Amino acid sequence: MTLARQFEAYRAWRDDVRRLAEHLQAWLEDGDLLDSETEQRLRRVRDRLDEDKLVVAFVAEFSRGKSELINALFFADRGGRVLPSSAGRTTMCPTEISWDKGVPPRIALLPIETRAEGASIADLRGVPEAWQAFAFDPEMPEDVAESLRRVGEVKQVPAAAAQALGFAIGNGADGSLVADRQGQVEIPRWRHAMINFPHPLLEQGLVVLDTPGLNAIGAEPELTLSLLPSAHAVLFILAADTGVTQTDLAVWRDHVGSGAGRLVVLNKIDGLWDGIRPSEDIDAEIERQVDSCANILGLAPTSVFPVSAQKGLVAKIGRDPILLEKSRLPQLEGALAEGLLPAKQDIVARGTAAEARQLAGEVDQLLATRRAALAAQLDELIALRGKNAAMVAQMVVKAKMEKETYEKGLREYYAVRSVYSRLSETLFSHLGLEALRTHARRTRENMRQARFTPQLLSAMGELFAAAGECLDSSESDIAEISTMMKVMREKFGKAYGVAIEPPVAYTLATRRRQLNHLEVASRRQYSNVMKLLTSDKKTITQQFFETVVSQIRRIFDHANRDAEHWLRALMAPLENQVREVQRQMRHRLENVRRIHEAAEGLEDRIAELSQDIALLDTRLRELAELEAALDATLRPPQSALMRAAA
Repeated sequence: MTLARQFEAYRAWRDDVRRLAEHLQAWLEDGDLLDSETEQRLRRVRDRLDEDKLVVAFVAEFSRGKSELINALFFADRGGRVLPSSAGRTTMCPTEISWDKGVPPRIALLPIETRAEGASIADLRGVPEAWQAFAFDPEMPEDVAESLRRVGEVKQVPAAAAQALGFAIGNGADGSLVADRQGQVEIPRWRHAMINFPHPLLEQGLVVLDTPGLNAIGAEPELTLSLLPSAHAVLFILAADTGVTQTDLAVWRDHVGSGAGRLVVLNKIDGLWDGIRPSEDIDAEIERQVDSCANILGLAPTSVFPVSAQKGLVAKIGRDPILLEKSRLPQLEGALAEGLLPAKQDIVARGTAAEARQLAGEVDQLLATRRAALAAQLDELIALRGKNAAMVAQMVVKAKMEKETYEKGLREYYAVRSVYSRLSETLFSHLGLEALRTHARRTRENMRQARFTPQLLSAMGELFAAAGECLDSSESDIAEISTMMKVMREKFGKAYGVAIEPPVAYTLATRRRQLNHLEVASRRQYSNVMKLLTSDKKTITQQFFETVVSQIRRIFDHANRDAEHWLRALMAPLENQVREVQRQMRHRLENVRRIHEAAEGLEDRIAELSQDIALLDTRLRELAELEAALDATLRPPQSALMRAAA
């Protein structure tokens, strides 16, 4: 299956899941089962599907054909190049290509001077005035090309000014910039670019991240600490005519590395097509190049894909299947299609399945509680057939006593809920952003006073330690809340004969791993950058620190949101069951009282209860069908995608 068809199948699968979520909400609303918490949870499921993105990052030194490869893989259907591709450096700053229908087609550029402010790119995304935007007409190729060529713009500045912006000045061998005789160096005009471009793949959630070479990666810590680690796939591009150079190896070891979703592309194999040697000899040389690159990078040869992006693009535009096969581009597309999207679908399916199944299970339990209560009332009324008024009056007294006993038990429930609220407040005090801001301010001051790299790293280590302690304390709070609510659910369930399944277990282990990974990456990245700089480390240190703080804040933001959702999901089923038991007790007392007062209508009440039970049985069958449809749609990803593409 081609990459485009795989994307289409993935989009169709997401649409199916979304329709099922909408159907479930309509069904709940029709049955008067939709409360505000349930509606919010279903909205989160839909939002997760609507906002789902698939990020593919391209990393390479300049002149490796990176932009041409992006054009060939994703934009050949345009009949030309979307990204500028020519000899020399065409991408001077990290560039994101995506589609947001709420924003007009345009390129938004962040001036390089914003590095001096110390703010991270993530923070500046929410500051529109910091960017310069240039609109273009996507139906006019020349207009698009003219706008997108801006990503390659450069400017001449004094070497000292470049250093103040975080660029290393040296002999160029290690990715540093080289000053000319007048002390001027060439730097990118822009720090970051965001291209909003209407295209079917981008509309389906694809985000392409195009990164420049070693110098830009090293000077922009957010690339290594956030953008690249969060990418679902990273394609590292080499050139067949150069193999693995020293700077290629530095980029691989320090910023990319082997791991899941990492592929190496050996581009420009058409340079070996000399028209003289037989194809067997050329293929053998390509395989030797592949083996050599794999050996140097510590990979299996199957992870290295030799291609000709330029010939592949020409073949797609000219509809030349022979040239396309010779370019070997389909093999790379196949690897992306077979490994990338099913893995992404699996992540989305697991999260969606957990939420949807938990919700369906809670509704099933609630309906089962309602049915059991109605069945008990029906048996009770049937037993009153032929009984005298005294027996009916006795039944009224019994119902009142049971209601009073239940209301006494409610007071204990409300006391436990008060403890739950206090524990929740304690959790958010440990997990909240205010404590993190306090630690960040203290660390920022310590770093201002530090003179040497070890002192700077030590100060940053204290920040990570403090953040880790906050997560550890929060984990203890979560365990205490879980234990208390487990006891309360069991006690309530035993007292009133209802089953309340606990929500999906919640832990901060994932956030702790993210924090640990960020600390390791930060230390390595900071040490690498400091080795490149010979003077004026203040700007890059400040920028690096603010990036780290931004990433820690992002981890805590996610943890806070997850904890809030978990706490609501923890309490909602119990509160729904409490309301349901109250409702059924009132209903039962009202039935018996009305029969007692009127001394008639017993058969009418029996008939009504029988109809209610029959309706509930229908509801339970419909819910089972909905659950089965969810299970079928959320089954293992490969089979689902293949069915959708068939």
